[in-house]
Amino acid sequence: MHENTIDEILKAQRDKDELGKIVENNSGLVWSIVKRFYGRGYEKEDLYQIGTIGLIKAIKNFNPDYNVKLSTYAVTYIIGEIKKFIRDDGIIKVSRSIKELCMKVKDIENKAIKEGKNITIEEIAKELKVDKEEIVLAIDSTKQVDSIYDEKSSDNKLRIIDKVSYGNDETDTMVNRIFIKELLNKMDSRDRQIIMLRYFNGQTQSQVAKMLNISQVQVSRIEKKILNKMKIELIS
Repeated sequence: MHENTIDEILKAQRDKDELGKIVENNSGLVWSIVKRFYGRGYEKEDLYQIGTIGLIKAIKNFNPDYNVKLSTYAVTYIIGEIKKFIRDDGIIKVSRSIKELCMKVKDIENKAIKEGKNITIEEIAKELKVDKEEIVLAIDSTKQVDSIYDEKSSDNKLRIIDKVSYGNDETDTMVNRIFIKELLNKMDSRDRQIIMLRYFNGQTQSQVAKMLNISQVQVSRIEKKILNKMKIELIS
């Protein structure tokens, strides 16, 4: 994956030709993110163009003081632009049905929580008699795009990607890591605590169970549910 120098990026903020070069250099990054949104009824090329708009915004807003690579910084813009496009487009096409489905999902999740049960996307889909992809889309469409820079975390300790990633490509791996940070920010406190303890702090399931005053079996089930949900969102 090509990384542009600070001088090249700053020059691109003033020069259209240089801007075009950087956009071309990072086309692979845009396509890597676009792949996450296949199968939603949009042409790949259209999503690519929308993603490119996000890349251009990232280039124009880039500040060397951020102390981060352009590719890392740009991912949030690219994801945000594509999600905004899908969300705004959905307002016209399927806003009512998506919102109604999302409310039904929330009701089922809240009921399960009150009963102390763990429920998977597959189980929700079966209860509502819809495809699991529709459940994921409904949930995802109502979410705001969270900043991945709200909370600091150490990438060298992150190993959860090994559980939910499918590819070994360097760009895909980097994008997956950033997606995972977004997913962590969206979790409820208990789920995030379990994942942080297991994959960031290196605690065993038994240790986590003792800390949370639940059984090791419960931790195992909860962890599996979280990972499955993350995997579905990561490839959706």
